Amino acid sequence: MIWKYYPRNIKVRLLTSFFNRAVSSAIMPFMALFFAQEINKVWAGIFLLFTVVVSFFVNLIGGYISDRFPRKRVLVLTSFASACMFLIMTVSLYPKENVIWLFAIAYIAYIVTSSLGRPAMHAIIMDSTTPDNRKAVYALDYWLVNLSMAIGAALGGLLYLNHQIELFALLTITSIILPIAYKIWLIDEQTSQFRKQHHNVFLDLIQNYKIAFRDIPFVKVVLGSMFIFSAEFSLNSYIGVRLAETFESIHIGGFEVAGVRMLSILNIENMLLVVCFTFMINKFTDRFSKQKVILIGLIIYGIGYVTVMSANTWYILMLFNLIATLGELIYSPVRNAEQANMIPVDKRGSYSAFSNISFSGADLIARSTIIIGAYLIPTMMSVYIGIILMIGIFLVYTGLFIRRPVK
Repeated sequence: MIWKYYPRNIKVRLLTSFFNRAVSSAIMPFMALFFAQEINKVWAGIFLLFTVVVSFFVNLIGGYISDRFPRKRVLVLTSFASACMFLIMTVSLYPKENVIWLFAIAYIAYIVTSSLGRPAMHAIIMDSTTPDNRKAVYALDYWLVNLSMAIGAALGGLLYLNHQIELFALLTITSIILPIAYKIWLIDEQTSQFRKQHHNVFLDLIQNYKIAFRDIPFVKVVLGSMFIFSAEFSLNSYIGVRLAETFESIHIGGFEVAGVRMLSILNIENMLLVVCFTFMINKFTDRFSKQKVILIGLIIYGIGYVTVMSANTWYILMLFNLIATLGELIYSPVRNAEQANMIPVDKRGSYSAFSNISFSGADLIARSTIIIGAYLIPTMMSVYIGIILMIGIFLVYTGLFIRRPVK
């Protein structure tokens, strides 16, 4: 699908998200380091864990709001509020002694505002696409996400330590532009809104998500995706810790590659493969059925991460990381598009918020592998993640393709 034929809303959403994510990716990964340096590690850990919990529950509220009210209005208001929070964070860094309490309050407020607006943003893609072009749009979105994160990681590595205020100022300016762009160019194509069924807002919210919980095929896809994503998320948790402790350093000329650097190389390899081969693989898979594409992609993805989980030789790590990434490139656009096709038109925001369980749950499973890995040898960890992946593949495949047609 050629760029000029994309709907305006898709162009606005993809471009604004790209620039916003590129700048935020240069800052957000360093938040744990920032709070640990400013206060202490224990406080930083508890604080960031609290923000994850807050984000999850506010995201559910955001899904309800995006189905009850015009999504353009929700997006403009939440993105403007997020820009104000970034401005406060930037200002709090100017005094010689950072006003850390003001920064922390603004950071929590940013988590709230961005989580409220996120479901509306996801729903806009579904409102502006059809089942025929959805796979191509999600493939482009997937490519832009990884490209923006690569650019952001490079910016953060170069500028964070010595140009922290400048980075936050750049993020503030970018965030201010977003609501203006949404107000001018975004078209509200929401065809229907969820009607309030209870006078009590809390009961109405629960009723809204009760419908999603009763949609068994969709629940299977969300839970299956959670198990599948946990393998990839383990790269920066268990696998990273294991490489830091057990990987035998190699030397390339005068350059030493230890465990932490090996992890960075694997992440860079992942991003480069996504940026270079997304469209090529997406075009190649168009000639096959969706069932075959998603099943083959998930199996290849599983073989890759099961091996990386316990491998300790650099060329085996790089080879099977490549295999895992190719599997992800094969299955990911199809899974995203087919999951979107399952969502009722009037509940797109709520369903999108509910599907966020995939990422939150996968993050928790990935973090738990660090604890489990303290008691199991690496080979057994490969077996453990292999079982989790098989359950995930079964749930996703049966949820997407073996279900009763929705009336």
